[in-house]
Amino acid sequence: MTSRHYTPLDRLVMHLDAGVRTVFGRPRVTERPDPADAEPEAELTAAERDLAMRLMRIDHAGEVAAQGLYQGQALTARLPEVRDKMERAAQEENDHLAWCEKRVKELGGRVSLLNPVWYAGSVAIGALAGIAGDKWSLGFVAETEHQVVRHLEDHLQRLPEADRKSRAILEQMKEDEGRHATHALAAGGAPLPEPVKALMKLTSRVMTTAAYWI
Repeated sequence: MTSRHYTPLDRLVMHLDAGVRTVFGRPRVTERPDPADAEPEAELTAAERDLAMRLMRIDHAGEVAAQGLYQGQALTARLPEVRDKMERAAQEENDHLAWCEKRVKELGGRVSLLNPVWYAGSVAIGALAGIAGDKWSLGFVAETEHQVVRHLEDHLQRLPEADRKSRAILEQMKEDEGRHATHALAAGGAPLPEPVKALMKLTSRVMTTAAYWI
């Protein structure tokens, strides 16, 4: 069987399609089932449902940003194997997107109205990371995923204890993000300078605060 070689224009169209699906439509997911489907729906108070919904909305916004990051890096990655790793990770992030959006709606909420902003900004950041070089691009992925894991751990502590559906989703996301970070480092990712890590944390704080309310 022969493999198809995509032109730069082909890839640009594919990335545009992925962006539209991420922000406005339904992204292409993998074969994995939604972890929440195996858990019973709990009886939550109005306050608990609102908190869980807002936390899951933040997590959905984070996955929109992650999708943009991977798409941006795949556009500018120099080595084909690095580009392929970015695209595979982006596919798995699509699962997270679908799971979080579904859970947000089950809890009576909506996704963040600022998702187009998160996506566009992340595409730009990802593309710049890719231009800087594959080792820095992969290092950026690893640090992003490490910060996401810590963020998910915080949400797991804050979720209502009875909300096993949301908890199942976040636990699977935590496992996936940790694996993505490990793979990025194993592929040659370089540790980022501390000022860059600090700026990433600040940017994340702005996004999570805004997504909680909007």
